[in-house]
Amino acid sequence: MTELKIEGDYIQLDKALKFANLVQTGGHAKMLIQEGLVKVNGVIEYRRGKKLRPGDIIQVEGEQILIKN
Repeated sequence: MTELKIEGDYIQLDKALKFANLVQTGGHAKMLIQEGLVKVNGVIEYRRGKKLRPGDIIQVEGEQILIKN
């Protein structure tokens, strides 16, 4: 599992995917999210702007990212 350190209280899901280098563009992040290929804490998430806080886990294409501060 990879850790993604954030500054502040939260990060939006699409931005977290970009910062974790799971996608190259915001458009790619949007596509993955809309197609139901992204899970947050084990639940499929369809909102690009979902606020992720420390302790949340993103799952995409076999990769897991833990949000940390």
